[in-house]
Amino acid sequence: MKITTKGRYGLRAIVDLAVFSEDVPVSIHSIAERQGISDGYLEQLISRLKREGLVESVRGATGGYRLARPAAEISVGDILRALEGSLYPVECPGIGDGESCGNETMCVAKGVWKIIGDSIEAAVDGISLEQLKNQSKDCLGIE
Repeated sequence: MKITTKGRYGLRAIVDLAVFSEDVPVSIHSIAERQGISDGYLEQLISRLKREGLVESVRGATGGYRLARPAAEISVGDILRALEGSLYPVECPGIGDGESCGNETMCVAKGVWKIIGDSIEAAVDGISLEQLKNQSKDCLGIE
């Protein structure tokens, strides 16, 4: 499974937001400048994160964006799923509830895809935005 630029840039952006919006909302332009991402592309990413309830906008002269809930309550999995969709390596209707491909009773590959997908989900759900925020602050020398 490969993470696209949406996931890579979006993760960088929300970590930046977590670090710099603790006291005041942060503008898209300031995040874009620090992260080397175009304002327009970043707006698309922030819009997805907002739609998924991970960030919120603040209106006014000192407006911008901030996290919609504490960084400790947001996992990397939440962020990547908001930006990328499913983190499973293949689309397999035999995994999960609902659809069927008609082969699931004889298909041994679906078990492999499920194990891989579950492992990916467990890994990214086990990393909190709080952890990344703290690591970023250490790297930047911010207390």
